[in-house]
Amino acid sequence: MTISKWMTAGTVLKMMAMHYPDKQGAGDKFRQMTFKEWNNRSCRLCNALNNMGVKKGDRFAILAYNSVEWMEIYAAAAKGGQITVPVMFRLAPPEIEYVINHSECKAFFVAKEFVQVVNSIRSKLSTIPPANYVFWGDEKAPEGYEHYESIIAEASPAEPDVVVDADDPWNLMYTSGTTGKPKGAVRTHEGNLGQYLLSDLCMGIRPDDCVMLVMPMCHINSIFYSFAYTYCSAKVFVYNMVSFDPLDLLKTIEKEKITFTSLVPTHYIMMLALPDEIKKKIDVSSIRQLLISSAPARKDTKLAIIDYFKNAELWEAYGSTEAGLVTLLRPEEQFKKLGSIGREIWGSDRIKILDENGHEVPSGQVGELYSRTASVFKEYWKDPEKTKSVFQGEWFSAGDMAYRDPDGYYVLVDRKANMIITGGENVFPSEIENVVGSHPAVKYVAVIGVPHEKWGESVKAVVTLHMGKTVTEKELIEHCRGKIAGYKIPKSVDFIKDEEMPMTPTGKILHRILRERYGKWSDLK
Repeated sequence: MTISKWMTAGTVLKMMAMHYPDKQGAGDKFRQMTFKEWNNRSCRLCNALNNMGVKKGDRFAILAYNSVEWMEIYAAAAKGGQITVPVMFRLAPPEIEYVINHSECKAFFVAKEFVQVVNSIRSKLSTIPPANYVFWGDEKAPEGYEHYESIIAEASPAEPDVVVDADDPWNLMYTSGTTGKPKGAVRTHEGNLGQYLLSDLCMGIRPDDCVMLVMPMCHINSIFYSFAYTYCSAKVFVYNMVSFDPLDLLKTIEKEKITFTSLVPTHYIMMLALPDEIKKKIDVSSIRQLLISSAPARKDTKLAIIDYFKNAELWEAYGSTEAGLVTLLRPEEQFKKLGSIGREIWGSDRIKILDENGHEVPSGQVGELYSRTASVFKEYWKDPEKTKSVFQGEWFSAGDMAYRDPDGYYVLVDRKANMIITGGENVFPSEIENVVGSHPAVKYVAVIGVPHEKWGESVKAVVTLHMGKTVTEKELIEHCRGKIAGYKIPKSVDFIKDEEMPMTPTGKILHRILRERYGKWSDLK
Protein backbone atom coordinates (compact mmCIF):
# COMPACT_ATOMS: atom_id res chain seq x y z
CA MET A 1 0.00 0.00 0.00
CA THR A 2 1.20 3.49 -0.79
CA ILE A 3 1.80 6.06 1.94
CA SER A 4 0.39 8.95 -0.09
CA LYS A 5 -2.83 8.49 -2.02
CA TRP A 6 -2.24 11.40 -4.41
CA MET A 7 -1.62 10.58 -8.07
CA THR A 8 1.77 11.48 -9.53
CA ALA A 9 2.24 13.59 -12.68
CA GLY A 10 2.92 10.36 -14.57
CA THR A 11 -0.56 9.06 -13.79
CA VAL A 12 -2.15 12.44 -14.48
CA LEU A 13 -0.49 12.59 -17.91
CA LYS A 14 -1.78 9.07 -18.66
CA MET A 15 -5.32 10.18 -17.85
CA MET A 16 -5.04 13.38 -19.89
CA ALA A 17 -3.91 11.24 -22.84
CA MET A 18 -7.07 9.15 -22.39
CA HIS A 19 -9.47 12.05 -21.92
CA TYR A 20 -7.93 14.59 -24.32
CA PRO A 21 -5.71 12.57 -26.69
CA ASP A 22 -5.66 15.19 -29.46
CA LYS A 23 -5.38 18.30 -27.28
CA GLN A 24 -2.05 20.13 -27.29
CA GLY A 25 -0.24 19.12 -24.10
CA ALA A 26 3.31 20.44 -24.39
CA GLY A 27 5.56 22.12 -26.89
CA ASP A 28 8.38 24.49 -27.62
CA LYS A 29 9.34 26.70 -30.58
CA PHE A 30 10.30 23.68 -32.69
CA ARG A 31 7.96 20.85 -31.69
CA GLN A 32 4.41 20.43 -30.39
CA MET A 33 2.89 17.35 -28.77
CA THR A 34 -0.65 16.26 -28.03
CA PHE A 35 -1.26 14.66 -24.65
CA LYS A 36 -1.33 11.27 -26.38
CA GLU A 37 2.03 11.85 -28.09
CA TRP A 38 3.60 13.23 -24.93
CA ASN A 39 2.42 10.28 -22.85
CA ASN A 40 3.61 7.77 -25.45
CA ARG A 41 7.12 9.26 -25.60
CA SER A 42 7.39 9.51 -21.81
CA CYS A 43 6.35 5.87 -21.39
CA ARG A 44 8.99 4.84 -23.93
CA LEU A 45 11.62 6.97 -22.19
CA CYS A 46 10.78 5.51 -18.79
CA ASN A 47 11.07 1.99 -20.20
CA ALA A 48 14.36 2.95 -21.85
CA LEU A 49 15.69 4.10 -18.47
CA ASN A 50 14.71 0.76 -16.96
CA ASN A 51 16.49 -1.02 -19.84
CA MET A 52 19.62 1.00 -18.98
CA GLY A 53 19.43 -0.22 -15.39
CA VAL A 54 18.12 3.09 -14.04
CA LYS A 55 15.33 1.79 -11.82
CA LYS A 56 12.91 3.27 -9.28
CA GLY A 57 14.85 5.34 -6.75
CA ASP A 58 17.93 5.68 -8.97
CA ARG A 59 19.21 9.12 -9.93
CA PHE A 60 19.98 10.40 -13.42
CA ALA A 61 21.20 13.84 -14.49
CA ILE A 62 20.08 16.24 -17.21
CA LEU A 63 22.21 19.06 -18.63
CA ALA A 64 20.54 21.14 -21.33
CA TYR A 65 19.09 24.47 -22.32
CA ASN A 66 15.31 24.79 -22.37
CA SER A 67 13.42 22.51 -24.72
CA VAL A 68 10.27 20.39 -24.60
CA GLU A 69 12.35 17.25 -23.97
CA TRP A 70 12.53 18.33 -20.31
CA MET A 71 8.77 17.75 -20.00
CA GLU A 72 9.16 14.23 -21.45
CA ILE A 73 12.00 13.49 -19.03
CA TYR A 74 10.21 14.75 -15.91
CA ALA A 75 7.08 12.80 -16.88
CA ALA A 76 9.10 9.63 -17.57
CA ALA A 77 10.65 9.81 -14.09
CA ALA A 78 7.20 10.37 -12.58
CA LYS A 79 6.02 7.17 -14.25
CA GLY A 80 8.97 5.00 -13.21
CA GLY A 81 9.99 6.46 -9.87
CA GLN A 82 13.46 7.48 -11.01
CA ILE A 83 14.86 10.69 -9.49
CA THR A 84 15.87 13.53 -11.80
CA VAL A 85 18.98 15.57 -11.05
CA PRO A 86 18.64 18.75 -13.14
CA VAL A 87 22.05 20.38 -13.60
CA MET A 88 22.24 24.17 -13.91
CA PHE A 89 23.84 24.79 -17.31
CA ARG A 90 25.81 27.76 -15.99
CA LEU A 91 27.90 25.60 -13.66
CA ALA A 92 31.62 25.17 -14.24
CA PRO A 93 32.98 21.62 -14.89
CA PRO A 94 34.17 21.04 -11.28
CA GLU A 95 30.72 22.04 -9.98
CA ILE A 96 28.98 19.65 -12.41
CA GLU A 97 31.35 16.88 -11.36
CA TYR A 98 30.46 17.42 -7.70
CA VAL A 99 26.69 17.28 -8.34
CA ILE A 100 26.88 14.08 -10.42
CA ASN A 101 29.14 12.24 -7.99
CA HIS A 102 27.41 13.43 -4.82
CA SER A 103 24.01 12.29 -6.15
CA GLU A 104 25.51 9.01 -7.51
CA CYS A 105 23.77 9.34 -10.86
CA LYS A 106 23.44 6.22 -13.00
CA ALA A 107 22.83 8.02 -16.33
CA PHE A 108 23.49 11.43 -17.87
CA PHE A 109 21.30 13.14 -20.49
CA VAL A 110 23.40 15.73 -22.29
CA ALA A 111 22.26 18.23 -24.92
CA LYS A 112 24.58 18.85 -27.86
CA GLU A 113 25.86 22.18 -26.49
CA PHE A 114 27.36 20.49 -23.41
CA VAL A 115 29.04 17.37 -24.82
CA GLN A 116 32.49 18.97 -24.73
CA VAL A 117 32.04 20.06 -21.10
CA VAL A 118 30.86 16.61 -20.02
CA ASN A 119 33.64 14.87 -21.93
CA SER A 120 36.19 16.97 -20.02
CA ILE A 121 35.04 15.46 -16.70
CA ARG A 122 33.64 12.12 -17.87
CA SER A 123 36.55 10.08 -16.51
CA LYS A 124 35.79 11.46 -13.03
CA LEU A 125 32.09 10.46 -13.04
CA SER A 126 32.49 7.08 -11.38
CA THR A 127 28.84 6.08 -10.94
CA ILE A 128 27.71 6.34 -14.58
CA PRO A 129 28.24 3.25 -16.80
CA PRO A 130 29.86 4.08 -20.19
CA ALA A 131 26.68 3.04 -22.05
CA ASN A 132 24.44 5.39 -20.04
CA TYR A 133 25.36 8.72 -21.63
CA VAL A 134 22.42 9.98 -23.71
CA PHE A 135 22.77 12.74 -26.32
CA TRP A 136 20.04 14.93 -27.66
CA GLY A 137 20.33 17.23 -30.62
CA ASP A 138 19.70 17.40 -34.37
CA GLU A 139 22.82 15.59 -35.48
CA LYS A 140 24.15 12.08 -35.04
CA ALA A 141 25.13 11.11 -31.50
CA PRO A 142 28.87 11.56 -30.87
CA GLU A 143 31.07 8.64 -29.92
CA GLY A 144 30.28 7.30 -26.46
CA TYR A 145 26.65 8.48 -26.45
CA GLU A 146 23.29 6.90 -27.25
CA HIS A 147 20.88 9.15 -29.13
CA TYR A 148 17.83 10.32 -27.20
CA GLU A 149 15.50 9.63 -30.15
CA SER A 150 16.96 6.15 -30.66
CA ILE A 151 16.40 4.97 -27.10
CA ILE A 152 12.80 6.27 -27.27
CA ALA A 153 12.10 4.60 -30.61
CA GLU A 154 13.50 1.26 -29.44
CA ALA A 155 11.62 1.12 -26.11
CA SER A 156 8.12 -0.16 -25.38
CA PRO A 157 5.24 2.37 -25.40
CA ALA A 158 3.46 0.45 -22.62
CA GLU A 159 2.72 2.15 -19.33
CA PRO A 160 5.56 1.13 -16.95
CA ASP A 161 4.55 -1.56 -14.49
CA VAL A 162 5.77 0.40 -11.47
CA VAL A 163 3.84 1.70 -8.47
CA VAL A 164 5.16 5.15 -7.66
CA ASP A 165 4.16 6.47 -4.26
CA ALA A 166 3.66 10.25 -4.22
CA ASP A 167 5.75 10.15 -1.03
CA ASP A 168 8.73 9.00 -3.16
CA PRO A 169 11.41 11.46 -4.32
CA TRP A 170 11.02 12.90 -7.83
CA ASN A 171 13.64 15.66 -8.07
CA LEU A 172 17.01 16.20 -6.45
CA MET A 173 17.60 19.95 -6.74
CA TYR A 174 21.09 21.25 -6.02
CA THR A 175 21.08 24.71 -4.50
CA SER A 176 24.06 26.93 -3.72
CA GLY A 177 25.67 26.05 -0.40
CA THR A 178 26.91 28.41 2.29
CA THR A 179 29.93 26.17 2.80
CA GLY A 180 30.91 26.40 -0.85
CA LYS A 181 29.35 23.07 -1.85
CA PRO A 182 25.78 22.88 -3.16
CA LYS A 183 23.10 21.10 -1.13
CA GLY A 184 20.79 18.53 -2.72
CA ALA A 185 17.17 19.27 -1.81
CA VAL A 186 15.03 16.13 -2.15
CA ARG A 187 11.58 16.98 -3.49
CA THR A 188 8.81 14.37 -3.54
CA HIS A 189 5.91 13.96 -5.96
CA GLU A 190 3.53 14.98 -3.17
CA GLY A 191 5.59 18.05 -2.32
CA ASN A 192 5.42 19.25 -5.91
CA LEU A 193 1.74 18.34 -6.11
CA GLY A 194 1.10 20.48 -3.03
CA GLN A 195 2.69 23.34 -4.96
CA TYR A 196 0.66 22.61 -8.12
CA LEU A 197 -2.75 22.35 -6.52
CA LEU A 198 -2.42 25.28 -4.12
CA SER A 199 -1.00 27.48 -6.88
CA ASP A 200 -3.86 26.47 -9.19
CA LEU A 201 -6.35 27.18 -6.40
CA CYS A 202 -4.85 30.56 -5.51
CA MET A 203 -4.52 31.78 -9.09
CA GLY A 204 -7.51 30.16 -10.76
CA ILE A 205 -5.88 28.14 -13.56
CA ARG A 206 -8.15 27.23 -16.51
CA PRO A 207 -8.12 24.34 -19.02
CA ASP A 208 -7.66 26.80 -21.90
CA ASP A 209 -4.59 28.43 -20.35
CA CYS A 210 -1.10 28.12 -21.80
CA VAL A 211 1.90 28.64 -19.53
CA MET A 212 5.25 29.68 -20.98
CA LEU A 213 8.26 28.43 -18.99
CA VAL A 214 11.04 30.98 -19.45
CA MET A 215 13.15 30.26 -16.39
CA PRO A 216 15.64 27.40 -16.92
CA MET A 217 13.97 23.98 -16.87
CA CYS A 218 16.62 22.89 -14.36
CA HIS A 219 15.30 25.61 -12.02
CA ILE A 220 12.61 24.97 -9.42
CA ASN A 221 10.47 27.81 -10.80
CA SER A 222 9.86 25.95 -14.06
CA ILE A 223 9.16 22.68 -12.24
CA PHE A 224 6.60 24.50 -10.06
CA TYR A 225 4.75 26.10 -12.99
CA SER A 226 4.88 23.18 -15.44
CA PHE A 227 2.71 20.26 -14.39
CA ALA A 228 0.48 22.64 -12.43
CA TYR A 229 -1.10 23.29 -15.83
CA THR A 230 -1.07 19.64 -16.90
CA TYR A 231 -3.22 18.77 -13.89
CA CYS A 232 -5.85 21.13 -15.37
CA SER A 233 -5.44 19.83 -18.95
CA ALA A 234 -3.80 23.14 -19.95
CA LYS A 235 -0.83 23.39 -22.30
CA VAL A 236 2.80 23.83 -21.21
CA PHE A 237 5.04 25.76 -23.60
CA VAL A 238 8.80 25.62 -22.96
CA TYR A 239 10.58 28.75 -24.17
CA ASN A 240 13.83 27.76 -25.87
CA MET A 241 16.29 30.08 -24.22
CA VAL A 242 20.04 30.37 -24.43
CA SER A 243 20.24 34.07 -23.68
CA PHE A 244 17.21 36.22 -22.95
CA ASP A 245 15.79 37.99 -26.02
CA PRO A 246 12.97 40.34 -24.95
CA LEU A 247 11.67 40.98 -28.47
CA ASP A 248 11.53 37.29 -29.33
CA LEU A 249 9.78 36.59 -26.03
CA LEU A 250 7.03 39.10 -26.81
CA LYS A 251 6.61 37.70 -30.33
CA THR A 252 6.33 34.20 -28.86
CA ILE A 253 3.61 35.38 -26.46
CA GLU A 254 1.67 36.67 -29.48
CA LYS A 255 2.22 33.57 -31.65
CA GLU A 256 1.49 30.95 -28.98
CA LYS A 257 -1.31 32.90 -27.24
CA ILE A 258 0.44 32.57 -23.89
CA THR A 259 -1.78 33.32 -20.86
CA PHE A 260 0.81 33.13 -18.04
CA THR A 261 4.52 33.31 -17.43
CA SER A 262 6.79 33.73 -14.42
CA LEU A 263 9.73 36.11 -14.83
CA VAL A 264 12.27 37.88 -12.66
CA PRO A 265 12.33 41.71 -12.56
CA THR A 266 15.36 41.76 -14.89
CA HIS A 267 13.27 40.14 -17.65
CA TYR A 268 10.45 42.65 -17.27
CA ILE A 269 12.87 45.58 -17.27
CA MET A 270 14.47 44.34 -20.52
CA MET A 271 11.07 43.87 -22.22
CA LEU A 272 9.76 47.24 -21.14
CA ALA A 273 12.96 48.95 -22.32
CA LEU A 274 12.14 48.05 -25.93
CA PRO A 275 11.07 51.06 -28.06
CA ASP A 276 7.35 51.84 -27.81
CA GLU A 277 6.90 51.62 -31.58
CA ILE A 278 8.09 47.99 -31.47
CA LYS A 279 6.04 47.02 -28.41
CA LYS A 280 2.85 48.51 -29.90
CA LYS A 281 3.08 46.21 -32.95
CA ILE A 282 2.96 43.06 -30.80
CA ASP A 283 -0.35 41.69 -29.51
CA VAL A 284 0.10 40.56 -25.90
CA SER A 285 -3.61 40.61 -25.08
CA SER A 286 -3.65 36.82 -24.44
CA ILE A 287 -1.66 37.33 -21.21
CA ARG A 288 -4.07 37.26 -18.29
CA GLN A 289 -1.62 36.59 -15.44
CA LEU A 290 2.02 37.48 -14.77
CA LEU A 291 4.21 36.52 -11.84
CA ILE A 292 7.23 38.37 -10.47
CA SER A 293 9.52 35.90 -8.74
CA SER A 294 13.00 35.37 -7.32
CA ALA A 295 13.73 39.04 -6.52
CA PRO A 296 11.86 42.18 -5.43
CA ALA A 297 10.37 44.55 -8.04
CA ARG A 298 10.23 48.32 -7.79
CA LYS A 299 7.04 50.37 -8.03
CA ASP A 300 7.95 51.89 -11.41
CA THR A 301 8.53 48.42 -12.85
CA LYS A 302 5.15 47.20 -11.63
CA LEU A 303 3.36 50.25 -13.04
CA ALA A 304 5.02 49.76 -16.42
CA ILE A 305 4.09 46.03 -16.49
CA ILE A 306 0.44 46.80 -15.77
CA ASP A 307 0.40 49.58 -18.38
CA TYR A 308 1.76 47.37 -21.17
CA PHE A 309 0.07 44.03 -20.35
CA LYS A 310 -3.37 45.59 -20.02
CA ASN A 311 -5.30 42.31 -19.59
CA ALA A 312 -2.93 40.87 -17.02
CA GLU A 313 -3.24 40.36 -13.30
CA LEU A 314 0.11 40.97 -11.61
CA TRP A 315 1.22 38.59 -8.87
CA GLU A 316 4.33 38.56 -6.73
CA ALA A 317 5.60 35.43 -4.97
CA TYR A 318 7.98 34.45 -2.22
CA GLY A 319 9.26 30.92 -1.79
CA SER A 320 12.29 28.70 -2.15
CA THR A 321 13.47 25.43 -3.66
CA GLU A 322 12.94 23.78 -0.28
CA ALA A 323 9.66 25.35 0.86
CA GLY A 324 7.84 25.84 -2.40
CA LEU A 325 5.44 28.78 -2.62
CA VAL A 326 5.09 30.48 0.78
CA THR A 327 3.38 33.84 0.18
CA LEU A 328 1.57 35.65 -2.61
CA LEU A 329 0.95 39.34 -3.08
CA ARG A 330 -2.29 39.29 -5.02
CA PRO A 331 -3.17 41.63 -7.91
CA GLU A 332 -5.46 43.84 -5.82
CA GLU A 333 -2.72 44.25 -3.21
CA GLN A 334 0.18 45.31 -5.44
CA PHE A 335 0.10 49.00 -4.57
CA LYS A 336 -1.67 48.80 -1.23
CA LYS A 337 1.26 46.81 0.15
CA LEU A 338 4.20 47.86 -1.99
CA GLY A 339 7.40 46.26 -0.71
CA SER A 340 5.54 43.38 0.92
CA ILE A 341 5.82 39.74 -0.14
CA GLY A 342 2.13 39.29 0.65
CA ARG A 343 0.42 36.86 2.99
CA GLU A 344 0.41 33.08 3.38
CA ILE A 345 -0.89 31.25 0.31
CA TRP A 346 -4.27 29.61 0.72
CA GLY A 347 -3.91 26.11 2.16
CA SER A 348 -0.77 26.82 4.20
CA ASP A 349 -0.31 27.36 7.94
CA ARG A 350 0.49 30.61 9.75
CA ILE A 351 4.05 31.82 9.18
CA LYS A 352 6.14 32.11 12.33
CA ILE A 353 8.64 34.92 12.85
CA LEU A 354 11.14 33.63 15.43
CA ASP A 355 14.03 35.16 17.33
CA GLU A 356 17.41 33.47 17.75
CA ASN A 357 16.03 31.43 20.67
CA GLY A 358 13.12 30.06 18.62
CA HIS A 359 10.49 32.28 20.26
CA GLU A 360 7.86 34.14 18.25
CA VAL A 361 8.36 37.89 18.06
CA PRO A 362 5.57 40.50 18.04
CA SER A 363 4.28 42.09 14.83
CA GLY A 364 6.64 44.72 13.51
CA GLN A 365 9.71 43.05 14.98
CA VAL A 366 12.25 41.37 12.70
CA GLY A 367 12.96 37.66 13.06
CA GLU A 368 13.63 34.57 10.97
CA LEU A 369 10.74 33.50 8.72
CA TYR A 370 9.50 29.90 9.20
CA SER A 371 6.77 28.48 6.97
CA ARG A 372 4.62 25.34 6.98
CA THR A 373 3.42 24.43 3.50
CA ALA A 374 2.17 21.34 1.68
CA SER A 375 5.04 21.78 -0.79
CA VAL A 376 7.99 21.57 1.61
CA PHE A 377 10.94 19.39 0.60
CA LYS A 378 11.77 16.09 2.30
CA GLU A 379 15.44 16.45 3.25
CA TYR A 380 18.91 17.43 2.10
CA TRP A 381 20.57 14.53 0.31
CA LYS A 382 23.08 12.78 2.59
CA ASP A 383 22.95 15.63 5.11
CA PRO A 384 20.68 14.87 8.10
CA GLU A 385 22.34 17.52 10.28
CA LYS A 386 21.69 20.28 7.77
CA THR A 387 18.11 19.03 7.33
CA LYS A 388 17.55 19.16 11.09
CA SER A 389 19.01 22.66 11.34
CA VAL A 390 16.44 24.27 9.01
CA PHE A 391 13.33 22.96 10.78
CA GLN A 392 11.55 23.99 13.97
CA GLY A 393 9.09 21.12 14.26
CA GLU A 394 7.05 21.22 11.03
CA TRP A 395 8.14 24.77 10.19
CA PHE A 396 10.97 25.35 7.70
CA SER A 397 13.29 28.34 7.31
CA ALA A 398 15.33 29.38 4.29
CA GLY A 399 17.17 31.78 6.58
CA ASP A 400 15.30 34.90 5.46
CA MET A 401 14.69 37.71 7.94
CA ALA A 402 11.29 39.39 7.88
CA TYR A 403 8.57 41.04 9.94
CA ARG A 404 4.77 40.89 9.96
CA ASP A 405 2.94 44.21 9.64
CA PRO A 406 -0.27 45.02 11.58
CA ASP A 407 -2.42 43.77 8.66
CA GLY A 408 -0.72 40.36 8.53
CA TYR A 409 1.48 41.05 5.50
CA TYR A 410 5.15 40.11 5.51
CA VAL A 411 8.15 42.23 4.57
CA LEU A 412 11.60 40.76 3.86
CA VAL A 413 14.41 42.80 5.35
CA ASP A 414 17.38 40.62 4.45
CA ARG A 415 18.16 37.38 2.70
CA LYS A 416 19.81 34.21 3.80
CA ALA A 417 22.57 35.85 5.78
CA ASN A 418 24.70 37.20 2.97
CA MET A 419 23.10 35.66 -0.11
CA ILE A 420 23.18 37.58 -3.37
CA ILE A 421 20.40 37.36 -5.97
CA THR A 422 21.67 38.38 -9.40
CA GLY A 423 19.32 38.03 -12.37
CA GLY A 424 17.14 35.66 -10.31
CA GLU A 425 20.01 33.29 -9.47
CA ASN A 426 21.06 32.67 -5.86
CA VAL A 427 24.76 33.20 -5.18
CA PHE A 428 26.47 32.54 -1.87
CA PRO A 429 29.56 34.67 -1.14
CA SER A 430 31.56 31.93 0.59
CA GLU A 431 31.86 29.90 -2.61
CA ILE A 432 33.26 32.89 -4.51
CA GLU A 433 35.45 33.95 -1.58
CA ASN A 434 37.12 30.53 -1.63
CA VAL A 435 38.10 31.04 -5.28
CA VAL A 436 39.16 34.71 -5.00
CA GLY A 437 41.02 33.92 -1.77
CA SER A 438 43.02 31.19 -3.50
CA HIS A 439 44.99 33.89 -5.36
CA PRO A 440 48.37 34.25 -3.62
CA ALA A 441 48.11 38.05 -3.40
CA VAL A 442 44.78 38.06 -1.55
CA LYS A 443 44.75 38.34 2.23
CA TYR A 444 41.11 39.01 3.12
CA VAL A 445 38.12 38.87 0.81
CA ALA A 446 34.43 39.57 1.30
CA VAL A 447 31.92 39.12 -1.50
CA ILE A 448 28.69 41.11 -1.42
CA GLY A 449 25.84 42.04 -3.72
CA VAL A 450 25.62 45.67 -4.75
CA PRO A 451 22.54 47.33 -6.31
CA HIS A 452 22.26 46.93 -10.08
CA GLU A 453 19.46 48.43 -12.19
CA LYS A 454 19.25 45.46 -14.57
CA TRP A 455 20.24 42.41 -12.51
CA GLY A 456 18.93 43.51 -9.11
CA GLU A 457 22.36 42.86 -7.63
CA SER A 458 25.81 42.35 -9.09
CA VAL A 459 28.67 40.48 -7.43
CA LYS A 460 31.43 42.61 -5.90
CA ALA A 461 34.57 41.40 -4.19
CA VAL A 462 36.13 43.58 -1.49
CA VAL A 463 39.77 42.60 -1.06
CA THR A 464 42.83 43.32 1.05
CA LEU A 465 46.26 42.21 -0.16
CA HIS A 466 49.27 40.65 1.49
CA MET A 467 52.08 43.10 2.14
CA GLY A 468 54.32 43.44 -0.90
CA LYS A 469 51.88 41.63 -3.23
CA THR A 470 49.97 43.18 -6.13
CA VAL A 471 47.13 42.08 -8.36
CA THR A 472 44.70 44.02 -10.56
CA GLU A 473 40.92 43.85 -10.70
CA LYS A 474 41.09 42.27 -14.16
CA GLU A 475 43.59 39.62 -13.00
CA LEU A 476 41.40 38.59 -10.06
CA ILE A 477 38.32 38.31 -12.26
CA GLU A 478 40.28 36.18 -14.75
CA HIS A 479 41.52 34.04 -11.86
CA CYS A 480 37.91 32.97 -11.23
CA ARG A 481 37.07 31.90 -14.78
CA GLY A 482 36.59 28.17 -15.23
CA LYS A 483 36.49 27.60 -11.47
CA ILE A 484 32.94 28.84 -10.81
CA ALA A 485 29.93 29.63 -12.99
CA GLY A 486 30.09 32.85 -14.98
CA TYR A 487 27.24 34.54 -13.11
CA LYS A 488 29.11 34.00 -9.82
CA ILE A 489 32.32 35.68 -10.99
CA PRO A 490 32.74 39.17 -9.44
CA LYS A 491 31.82 41.98 -11.82
CA SER A 492 33.94 44.42 -9.81
CA VAL A 493 36.72 44.31 -7.23
CA ASP A 494 37.51 46.98 -4.64
CA PHE A 495 40.85 47.05 -2.85
CA ILE A 496 40.92 48.37 0.73
CA LYS A 497 43.34 48.45 3.66
CA ASP A 498 43.27 45.77 6.35
CA GLU A 499 41.92 48.21 8.93
CA GLU A 500 39.03 49.13 6.60
CA MET A 501 37.75 45.55 6.51
CA PRO A 502 35.01 45.34 9.19
CA MET A 503 35.52 42.36 11.49
CA THR A 504 34.33 40.92 14.76
CA PRO A 505 36.84 40.58 17.64
CA THR A 506 37.32 36.95 16.57
CA GLY A 507 38.26 37.94 13.01
CA LYS A 508 34.96 37.19 11.25
CA ILE A 509 34.26 39.62 8.41
CA LEU A 510 31.03 41.60 8.84
CA HIS A 511 29.36 41.43 5.43
CA ARG A 512 26.44 43.42 6.80
CA ILE A 513 28.65 46.47 7.37
CA LEU A 514 30.03 46.23 3.83
CA ARG A 515 26.53 45.96 2.36
CA GLU A 516 25.53 49.09 4.24
CA ARG A 517 28.64 50.82 2.92
CA TYR A 518 28.01 49.90 -0.72
CA GLY A 519 24.20 49.83 -0.72
CA LYS A 520 21.63 47.04 -0.34
CA TRP A 521 19.05 45.45 -2.67
CA SER A 522 16.27 47.15 -0.71
CA ASP A 523 17.69 50.55 -1.71
CA LEU A 524 16.38 49.90 -5.24
CA LYS A 525 12.75 49.75 -4.16
